[in-house]
Amino acid sequence: MPVLTDALRAEAEDIKGRYPDQRSAMMPLLYLVQSVQGYVSREGMREVADLLGLTTADVEAVATFYTMIRNRPTGKYILAVCTNVSCALLGAKHLYERCRELLGPNCEAVTEDGLFTLHEEECLGACEQAPVVQVNFLNYARVDEERMRELVEALRQGSAPASVQGPAPPEWTTTCRTLAGLPAEGPS
Repeated sequence: MPVLTDALRAEAEDIKGRYPDQRSAMMPLLYLVQSVQGYVSREGMREVADLLGLTTADVEAVATFYTMIRNRPTGKYILAVCTNVSCALLGAKHLYERCRELLGPNCEAVTEDGLFTLHEEECLGACEQAPVVQVNFLNYARVDEERMRELVEALRQGSAPASVQGPAPPEWTTTCRTLAGLPAEGPS
């Protein structure tokens, strides 16, 4: 069964049209697939490869390199905890473990309620915000255990607080449409 409907394929063609070198459209197209599935499946990689006239191996090489492209099912919210030096010195590893406790079993895949995927990130490039946690690529600065508990609870209740960048994080699939360069709402 195809991942992209006819309407989504039309959006994919629009995305391709933005780039003189079609291969440059790969990341936005992977985000488009991810906006449908919540991750990029083998079938999704094949469809991107077909759209770009590449091999599936070409697409897989890119899709498996970047941590923002997920290759297995994810929750509505991806919580990424930076554990690099600046964050680690301020307790990020302990914060990550506390988050695992809060989210429960299988949280590094998808929690039972389907809301969360926990990810340990090597570096989020926001050392001045250490320890930093991202929710669907939006930063939360200087997070401690209590703040992590409050953030998880707010997300469970559907009322995420504003991030350092300003907005509250949308659901993962909406985030991926935005990263594909498309409006938040689109065809199905």
